[in-house]
Amino acid sequence: MEANFRWAAVTALAPVAWGSTYLVTHRFLPPDHPLYGAAIRALPAGLLLLLVVRRLPRGVWWWRSLVLGSLNMGAFFALIYLAAQTLPTSIASTIMATSPVMMMLFAWAALADRPRVAHLAGAGLGIGGVCLLLLDGTAAVEVSGVLASVLAMVMSSFGYVLAKRWGAGIDVFSLTSWQLVAGGAVLVPVAVVVEGPPPPLDGPALLGFGYVTVVATALAFAAWFQGLRHLSAGTVGLIGLLNPLTGVLLGTALAGETLTPQQLGGLVLVVLGILLGQPAAARVLPRRLRPHLAPDLTTPRPAPDPVRRP
Repeated sequence: MEANFRWAAVTALAPVAWGSTYLVTHRFLPPDHPLYGAAIRALPAGLLLLLVVRRLPRGVWWWRSLVLGSLNMGAFFALIYLAAQTLPTSIASTIMATSPVMMMLFAWAALADRPRVAHLAGAGLGIGGVCLLLLDGTAAVEVSGVLASVLAMVMSSFGYVLAKRWGAGIDVFSLTSWQLVAGGAVLVPVAVVVEGPPPPLDGPALLGFGYVTVVATALAFAAWFQGLRHLSAGTVGLIGLLNPLTGVLLGTALAGETLTPQQLGGLVLVVLGILLGQPAAARVLPRRLRPHLAPDLTTPRPAPDPVRRP
């Protein structure tokens, strides 16, 4: 139980950092350059980690890094950049809260990791909270931004499960660095063709890119893949609900966005969804309900084999 809590705490660093990138991107990074923005975020972070691990891919990991880097880093970063530039911080971040359900479904199909009732209930509460946040009607919602967020959520959920399946025997920092370098390398030529010359960067933009590169990318993804290595996909997906929670709170505190009573209720549901899917929830449940609600949280058992086929 203590080990699960420790890995959950490590994993939580990632969605908190990601939730802050919406505000940083919206306020400090150059608009209308999602491809360059994604490349500048991914490639330096990957090279930084590669300098630390000093390990290059071998064999099948050349093409696996390209696939995972495109899903989890390249296309994902570009879509998130676009969403952050076209949607309010709170809206852009809360759409990603539906990712737990996607991760559970992909994990069930690819890893035979059947979702538990507690995970499904937590995801249901989280999505209910997202609906309350999004359907308030107080903020303008760009359709292109919503579509970008949804596509990013689906692609990354599939990519994270694929990384969990393929990542056995590869240390997390190498796995993260290969994906970041591959994703950034794919983006650079596309950005040159589509967006032309790179945008000029002033002082705030350089500081903003420094933050999203080092903290919200290199460190955050290393923490996230550590969580995927030690926790179930359902648990990690629910921890990801801290992403929209952070985005909403920062948007309210720093960007002048306001929360209605309905949106506050949505935030409460999101928090309850996160807590319900965590191992500590088993301690507060009646004993007679524990085996039915969350058997995986009350009975120690080895983690599922990441490479086991359904």
